[in-house]
Amino acid sequence: MALRSALINVIFKAASKAARRMMRDFGEAENLQVSRKGAADFVSQADLSAERTLRDELEYARPGWNMILEESGHIKGESSDAPTWIIDPLDGTTNFLHGIPHFAISIAVLDNKKLTAAGILDPIRDEFFFAELGKGAYLNDRRIRVSSRKQVESALFATGIPFLGRTTSEQERIFINQLNHVMPKCSGIRRFGSAALDLAWVAAGRYDGFWEHGLQQWDIAAGALIVREAGGFVSDFSSRDTVLQTGNIVAANGGLHVPLLKMLREGEKA
Repeated sequence: MALRSALINVIFKAASKAARRMMRDFGEAENLQVSRKGAADFVSQADLSAERTLRDELEYARPGWNMILEESGHIKGESSDAPTWIIDPLDGTTNFLHGIPHFAISIAVLDNKKLTAAGILDPIRDEFFFAELGKGAYLNDRRIRVSSRKQVESALFATGIPFLGRTTSEQERIFINQLNHVMPKCSGIRRFGSAALDLAWVAAGRYDGFWEHGLQQWDIAAGALIVREAGGFVSDFSSRDTVLQTGNIVAANGGLHVPLLKMLREGEKA
């Protein structure tokens, strides 16, 4: 059993409170007001309600901290040197609006330019993935580790597929080429629609690796720390630690990170 720190308990309490309303909304998703942020990019009442709850809870627990939120943007705290909450109130909005039970609340802490704490709550499965820097990764108080598979042919990977309004034709071409390089060599590729849960599942050993282009900080901050604390590797497509800046991410266990990167680079050059 993991002894949760005060900070992890703050994250869990805030996410759990937001999730209760979210689950009620999920049962009536067809009645929610939905706005379009961009082509095929939506925000619902559920996103906004969850974000308000998270903001209120986290501001009360840690007054003066900065915040980066998907819907509200950057909210300055008492000082630019104060820690920053990076928050996605509903990762998997499209799933949510279509009644697909696969979405999550994602919360991370960035302190002195380092990710130091993270939590991802899957309210459907009642699974809380969390980690702190140097303290390991956990699922509902049970220690988790990335998978031990080393052979690409037995590996199961996850990815994110480009969609309307999010990518250029060149980015779509690169993705298809990368997919064509990975797909024939592995045991399967999955696309479930939540980058936060994709990363959490890599950390738990359910997936052996994950890649995606053009994500936002709130999509990947929490998951990146959880994967690393579970013994995995996280980088951009050039093996650099710039995933929060570029939004390009490759995450995998230690035996498959380099082979996956190699296949993706070959696909990009094709």
